[in-house]
Amino acid sequence: MTESQKIRRMVSALLPWYAANARDLPWRREPYCRDPYLIAVSEFMLQQTQVKTVIPYWERWMRQLPTIAAAAKVDSAKLHKLWEGLGYYTRVRNLQKAAQLIVAQHDGKFPTDFGDVLALPGIGRYTAGAVCSIAFNQPTPILDGNVIRVLTRLYGIAENPKDKPTNERLWQLAEELVAHASSIEHHAAACSHLNQSLMELGALVCTPRNAQCLLCPLKKNCVACKEGRVEELPNLGKRLEATARRFWAFVIERDGKFLVQQRPAGVVNAHLWEFPNVEVGFKSAEPAEVLVEMNLLPDIRLETLSLTALKTVKHSITRYRITLEAFQVNVGPGSVSGKSATWKTLPQLNKLAFSAAHKKILERLLG
Repeated sequence: MTESQKIRRMVSALLPWYAANARDLPWRREPYCRDPYLIAVSEFMLQQTQVKTVIPYWERWMRQLPTIAAAAKVDSAKLHKLWEGLGYYTRVRNLQKAAQLIVAQHDGKFPTDFGDVLALPGIGRYTAGAVCSIAFNQPTPILDGNVIRVLTRLYGIAENPKDKPTNERLWQLAEELVAHASSIEHHAAACSHLNQSLMELGALVCTPRNAQCLLCPLKKNCVACKEGRVEELPNLGKRLEATARRFWAFVIERDGKFLVQQRPAGVVNAHLWEFPNVEVGFKSAEPAEVLVEMNLLPDIRLETLSLTALKTVKHSITRYRITLEAFQVNVGPGSVSGKSATWKTLPQLNKLAFSAAHKKILERLLG
């Protein structure tokens, strides 16, 4: 079988499989499935995030910001509140920058040219390809984690897909598949469905572990399946070892108000709110002593402080395994240092966008 014949056979198998097995996702429904703005928002949200997590966020976003113009002009506080809990907040700031550029340079209409889409902030080769193929049915290839897994197994590619030559080979394979789909005259959305079928196959069947090879429409063409190498591929190299980190957060209450601070620009979770906190590592220390050293409460003496353990939150950011221990502190009137710190009531706090771990602390306070 020639390479061209193999490509045709795979496309012919994938399109009907997708029609029968595609998940019912809101951005795939009519008329949303042809709106590039709606597709782009879903793609921004789906970066590093599971579909089931994204769905309610996407639906809420569309109720609040249904147009490019609305996304371009929304204020920062509301923007971050709508994204609160999704993480990787640079995505939402880039999404707004993209909307603002579309308004300024494209009269508020989402560009249809691949190069113009690729030039938008926060949009790389994959996202541009996804938007152009799904919304405009253009033969633009895509290559995300799911597609990489499908293609490396199909072709038995043992090299690390992160290496440049291997990565370019995978892009070429993805391009050949969608290019063949574009030649199918009787299918009005062949490019869109072909690309989505590759992603869907990786999400539902060709999974990282316990792949459902018997259900795969491409099993006859799959090198890894024939050679018993499914679990070996893709070869992503050795993972970095996880690093444990420990933080203490102080929930300081005074007259029914709580001390919070906003993270500055240019750092992780920039612009989000949090309770005062500090990394303490695993050294031996007393929370009250650490709080005094932070100089948040210069008028408070160590012997007058009363701290109560409130909540422990464990979470992960990239390779870090973080333990955040929160202590509740009740204080009387006094001055507080720090330009970014401010006092807020619980209802006021509930309107702010918090980082995920500190949101859990707030939820504990709200009961």
